[in-house]
This record gives sequence, structure tokens and C-alpha cells, in this order.
Amino acid sequence: MSAEPTSAPAGPSTSAENPWPVRTVARKVGEWINRLGAVWVEGQVTQISARQGTNTAFLTLRDPSADVSMSVTCPMGLLRTIEPPLREGASVVVHAKPTFFMNRGSLSLRANEIRAVGIGELLARIERLRRLLAAEGLFAPERKRKIPFLPKGIGLITGRASAAERDVLVNAQARWPHVAFKVINTAVQGSLAVPQILQALSKLDRDPDVDVIVIARGGGSVEDLLPFSDEALCRAVSAAGTPVVSAIGHEPDTPLLDHVADLRCSTPTDASKRIVPDVREETQRVRQMRDRGRRALHGWVDTQVRLLNQTRSRPVLADPLGPIQRRSDDVEIHRERGRRAMLTLLAKDQAEIASARARLTALGPAATLERGYAVVQYTDAEGNLQVLRSVSEVVDGANLRVRVVDGALGAVVSGVPEEER
Repeated sequence: MSAEPTSAPAGPSTSAENPWPVRTVARKVGEWINRLGAVWVEGQVTQISARQGTNTAFLTLRDPSADVSMSVTCPMGLLRTIEPPLREGASVVVHAKPTFFMNRGSLSLRANEIRAVGIGELLARIERLRRLLAAEGLFAPERKRKIPFLPKGIGLITGRASAAERDVLVNAQARWPHVAFKVINTAVQGSLAVPQILQALSKLDRDPDVDVIVIARGGGSVEDLLPFSDEALCRAVSAAGTPVVSAIGHEPDTPLLDHVADLRCSTPTDASKRIVPDVREETQRVRQMRDRGRRALHGWVDTQVRLLNQTRSRPVLADPLGPIQRRSDDVEIHRERGRRAMLTLLAKDQAEIASARARLTALGPAATLERGYAVVQYTDAEGNLQVLRSVSEVVDGANLRVRVVDGALGAVVSGVPEEER
């Protein structure tokens, strides 16, 4: 972009008889250039002269498409602020005011702003995006998802018939022959790369048979790897539900995709080693675990056998019926003792009962009757039998009931003395 003069200068009023002096031509050229104002100029730096102790730096700016160059001056402080430091061969965009020096008849640009373009501008742009994504937390380790130990399906996004595709497939199948790949070939550089990679990523992310997605590409320049630092691609990888592995370029290449992906691999070959296990290593590990399990089981069985032998050697288990027999004998002894004690107690109680019975018999009416006594009863006025205790209780002719030892008989009162009545 450049500023054009608002109006063309008036035609020269000169002739062979009335020419302009050199100073007039130089002045008019200078006046016309001053009207041009500040302009943006793009070119390639071919020479840098920045001496210590001076306030002005001198550059030579060349058009890479034509054999044209111009000198540029700028303050030393401006040159020091450029990151990365400006070097010969770098492409830059300069905001400067053209200046015509009348004494030398030369044209120079006085720069007040210098911006790196090409690789420098790309790197600066990538760095700004890196800081933005890092501030949003897209690089945070806690966002990283774990890669499955043995994925049932692997999605591979790479260039068609590329070395990266061959490295991933050949090395992964050498490590695990039954690994299943779903390969989608896309552009891996240029303007079509990002849309195609986004479409392939979306398709593989929706596939239920894909457990991990690998994005692979061989090495290249910063411009070639630029699609893998695209903001839309980085955000799509971060939002994917399937773990994503970045295998871009060589070890020194670090596009922004490496920071967003769940696993960063230095090369496509490294990716093939980290997404599937080595069948030989795993087989050996299984053998080792089997041996360890067998030794552990044998050790446990031997320990249990020793414990059983120790338990069986104890007296209680050496003669398991002996204690029972001894307890049975003790029970029989105590049972016999109880029986004898009970018989003794019963005999004592029987003797006491017999003695009491003898005493009761001796004191009872039957014994008295056996000795010749009799019990005389009469009927009172109410008709009840009463024991006759006195002759005054009866009158002549009263009926009596006389009970003797072997029965009872009736009698009639006769001859009750008068004095007894």
C-alpha cells in the first residue's frame, strides 16, 4: 500500500535556451517526493549497518522480484525492539517516509516502523495464538485424555501415499499385527489442509469403532506446517471426544497441535510405537506374570500345607475321639453319682414317710378302735350325726350308731340314769 500525490506536477517550462539548473531540478524532485508522504514498503533486507555508539541504523531493502534496492534509515532503538532480531535475508514491511537528499541526488527511506514478514511474521502470529490458547487452558495437562492400552480401532489422518502414512501403518502392524486402522487421506499443507482435516476429524470422532485418532505428517518448513497451528483445528482437537495423537514433522517441529493434542509424538514412527503395544514385549510380560503367579501360588500352597500339618500334629487332632471319650466317662461317673444320691435321698424320705405314717396310724381312730374302743354317734335335732360325748346328750329310746373296728351297728338308748339327764 502506498500514498499517491494528490496532483501531478506542472509540466516543466524549460527549453534548450532556458534550462533549469541542477539545484532547481533537485529541489523540485525533493518537493514532489515530500508530497508523497509516508508509505508501506515490502522488501528483503540485504544489508544491515548498525554500529555501536550511533543513533541511526542503515539498511538496504531489495525487491526479491526485481533488481531494485533502496536504502533505509531508522533509529537504533527501533531496530533493537524487533523480535526475533532482524537478520540479513529477512522479509520485512517498512513504514517510512521517502527522503530526497539534494546534495547527493539520492533517495532514501526514513523508517518509523518495521515488521517482520515471512517466517518471522508466521512465528509471531503462532506465538500470539499460542499465548491465547494457553490462557484459555487448552494446553492444561488435566485436559489430556489417556490413550487406550489396546485400541480396537485407530483413525489416521495423513497425506495420500505419504511417508508418514507408511511409517505409522508399517510400524504399528509390526508391533501388533491385528491392529485395525481407518485411514482418511487429506491435504496436509496449503489452503485446503485445514478444512479437510477438520472434516476427517469430525468423521472419525463420530465413529464408535475408533478409540484414538492420529494426525500425522512428515517434516517441512514453517509454512508447510502452518495448517497444524490453525486456531480452528486446535479448538476442534480440544473439543473432540476421542483422544487425539499429534505426530507432526520431526523432533524440533512443534506446531500448536502438539500442545493441544492428548499425546504428542516426535515423529509418525514414534506415534506407531506409543498407540499400540509390542506383541513380543507383551507376550514376554505375560510369561513373566504367569511365572510369578505360578511361584506365588506354589508358595501359598506350601505355606497352607505346612499350616495343615502343624494343625494336624496337635494332640487334639492326633486323637480327636480321646477327649470325647474322656468327657463321656466323666458324664457317666457324674450320672452314676447323681443316681446314687437320688436313691439315697429317696430312701431317706421313704423312711421318714413310713415313720410319720406309723405315728399317724398309732394316733389315729382306727388304732384306738383296734384296742376295743368304739365311737357312738347320735342324731341331733337337725338330723346330723354327732359323736356322743355325754349321756346328757341323749334320752331313752334314742337311736345310736356304734362304730367298732370292723364295722358299725345300731343301738337304742335304754335306762339313762336320772341324775345324768
